[in-house]
Amino acid sequence: MSALTYLGGPTALVEYGGLRLLLDPTFDPPGDHPVGERKLVKLGGPALSAEEVGAVDVVLLSHDQHPDNLDDAGREFALRTPLVLSTRSAEERLGAPVRALANWETHGIGDIRITGVPAQHGPDGVEHLTGEVTGFVLRADRLGLPAVYVSGDNASLEVVRQVADRTGPIDVAVLFAGAARTPLVGDADLTLSSANAARAAAILGARQVIPLHFEQWAHFTQGPETLTEAFAAASATDLLRLPKPGERLEFS
Repeated sequence: MSALTYLGGPTALVEYGGLRLLLDPTFDPPGDHPVGERKLVKLGGPALSAEEVGAVDVVLLSHDQHPDNLDDAGREFALRTPLVLSTRSAEERLGAPVRALANWETHGIGDIRITGVPAQHGPDGVEHLTGEVTGFVLRADRLGLPAVYVSGDNASLEVVRQVADRTGPIDVAVLFAGAARTPLVGDADLTLSSANAARAAAILGARQVIPLHFEQWAHFTQGPETLTEAFAAASATDLLRLPKPGERLEFS
C-alpha cells in the first residue's frame, strides 16, 4: 500500500515502496513572499511542521524559483535531505544535494524508478518568464505498485499527452491545479484549471486523481469547489480524491 499525506499548497509526503518522498517543501507560516517587484501571498501554514514530517529519503522539487513551491523553511528542509531531484537550474542555484533530472531521464533507488518529465508553467512562449519546471513519474513494477504522475506546475494538456505517450499507463495522477494567475502573464493560467485537470485525468487514463496546489496561496483562482464541479461535469467524480490538509490518502 502506498500513501500521500497532504500538507498544503504543493507539499505532500508520498510513501512509496518503502521510500518517503516529499513534494515541493513549503513550511513557512502565512505571509508575503517577494518575487522581484511582485509578491506572492501565502494564506495558510502547513498541516504538519518540518519536524513533524521528519526525515525523508528524497525531495521531488518541481522548481526552486517560486516561493509557493519552495519557501524559506522548505529550502532549509530540502538542503538537509540526502537527495533532491529537480531541474538543471535548481541544481545550479542550490548546489548539493540537488541533482538535475532531465526530461525522460530515470533515477533508480532500489526497485523504485523516478523519471523526470516535462512541465510547462503557463501558456506557450512564457518559459523565459516563468523559468524551468519539471514533473515526475514514479514506477515500481517489480513491487507491483501503481504508476504515479506528479505534474508539477504544468498548465499544458499537450505536455500531459507527451507524458502519457512516453511513460505508459498512469494509475495515480497528482495534479497541481488551482489555475494560478499572476500579473506576469496576465489572465493566462500558470497551472491546470479544474476543467483541464479533469481532461488531464482522461488523457492519462488515471484511476485516481489527487489534486495539489489549489489552496493556501492568494494567486489561485480556482479551488476545491471548482474541482468537484469539473470532475462531476466530466462524469469523473469517482476518480477525484480531494485531500484536506493533514489527511493521509492510501492508494493502490
